[in-house]
Amino acid sequence: MMENVIEVNDITKVFGSHLAVDRLSLNVGRGEIVVLLGQTGAGKSTVLNLIMGTTAPNEGTVRVAGVDPYASFKALKGKLSVSFQTDRLLPWRTAVENVELGLLILGKSKSEARTRAREWLARVRLDGADDKYVHELSGGMRQRVSLARALAIDPEIVFLDESFSQLDHVTSGTLRRDFYQIAREFKKTCLLITHRIDDALEMADRAIVLSSPARIALELQIDDAARANPEKIAALHAQIAAAMGQGSDSEH
Repeated sequence: MMENVIEVNDITKVFGSHLAVDRLSLNVGRGEIVVLLGQTGAGKSTVLNLIMGTTAPNEGTVRVAGVDPYASFKALKGKLSVSFQTDRLLPWRTAVENVELGLLILGKSKSEARTRAREWLARVRLDGADDKYVHELSGGMRQRVSLARALAIDPEIVFLDESFSQLDHVTSGTLRRDFYQIAREFKKTCLLITHRIDDALEMADRAIVLSSPARIALELQIDDAARANPEKIAALHAQIAAAMGQGSDSEH
């Protein structure tokens, strides 16, 4: 039986009179890639913030790597990382200097941080871009730097918050495939937040669609055999689209 790295049990989150999360329960197993989908306003980002420990639930419990992420935030230092919709790179630092930043914060030596940063830039296919500044990089390249920065600290858990949504179709597809291969090779536990169905179809072991307020509307298993079957993928796409309340021909 797969060990759960993330456990969300019957959580509710209220902001004033607004119910954002409604008695939600979900788990993410070690090495599993789970994608949370939903329209804008479905509470996806609130759920991620609860799991990351930046806010606490009004009711229910959250455990990440065995600890309460809000009450024991420091205990998770170095165990999890996140890549956001915007790359959040520091423009006065080069690509390699951005990637090594997390390692330096964790107390790694300058030489070790630089070596590991260069290794991860190569793994995300940015060989030769080490010394380029942010303004010299395309949107896809900047997102690759962001992913390299998230992965370089060797986190147990990786969160992606709409990390591919601002990229064009071809660029986002290439980056999804590259990240999927890296996540599998290094056995990372991943939770992705997105509104794009293709993110789930190409990467997820499980796709969970949230309705508003955040509760599970649909949960599907997706494996490589399904990904290799166009008819199966089309059927899954239609199921997810229907649960999200959008047309089955829409990626977004």
